[in-house]
Amino acid sequence: MRDTEPAPAAVFCGNCNCGCPELFFDPAAPADRRIRITDDFGQQIHMSTEQFADILTQAKSGSLDHITAQGA
Repeated sequence: MRDTEPAPAAVFCGNCNCGCPELFFDPAAPADRRIRITDDFGQQIHMSTEQFADILTQAKSGSLDHITAQGA
């Protein structure tokens, strides 16, 4: 059992106190679960740093822009 939880690496929204989605990096977790994203409903996803890096690459290239454009 762990003594402490990893600190959040990023909070998405953060303009309220409603349990905004958060990004965590956990170096003590297994390699395929070091990235954890929680949503404001308490659900979680885990992924490797390589998978997260792929998301970042796609976001930086603009190939995910259509997702936010549809919500505008």
